[in-house]
Amino acid sequence: MNVTGQPLDVRQHIMDTAQPIISGKGFSAVGLNEILSAAGVPKGSFYHYFSSKEAFGEALLGCYFSKYLEELDTLLEKPGFSGAECLMSYWQKWLETQAACDPQGKCLAVKLGAEVSDLSEAMRGALLSGTTRIIKRLTRAVEAGMEDGSLVVEGDPSRVAETLYQMWLGASLLAKITRDQKPLNAALAATYGLLRLEAPAVERPLL
Repeated sequence: MNVTGQPLDVRQHIMDTAQPIISGKGFSAVGLNEILSAAGVPKGSFYHYFSSKEAFGEALLGCYFSKYLEELDTLLEKPGFSGAECLMSYWQKWLETQAACDPQGKCLAVKLGAEVSDLSEAMRGALLSGTTRIIKRLTRAVEAGMEDGSLVVEGDPSRVAETLYQMWLGASLLAKITRDQKPLNAALAATYGLLRLEAPAVERPLL
């Protein structure tokens, strides 16, 4: 039971507690004791749900991508909005969350991609599966924009979606390296160009 008297899903609670910690510090730098202490869960309970830290990491990534795709569907299926408007709202939210300091909103694909892909084949597979599903969902969004006439895109929609996603992953990594939002701003501008959309006018400060 938790403090509200409701049954607690211990497995999910451990992952929910761990995500912002790992988003901030990385996978290897965070020990099980830190996660379990924050979650208020004994080590024995951890091994009841996960056979190893690697198995935990794989499950964490699977859970992260499932939630991410649910949120992505919500953003890309806004009633009354065109396909282009829905798609750009996704990139705008990406910029806002990755530029913020809150680890909870950080992209685990960016944070863990380079770190764990050479360390764990299982976690690399979870990353590949999750990012592939995102690209497929973005492909459908591009196709929806083409169908409703809000997007005019040359070439294969799946290639466009893949290019955009790769660009934003790279921009997010550069933003971390430089500690500057400029790479994300550049990715947003390039996205408008690739999708042949007119970027909103930037208001100039009054003199």
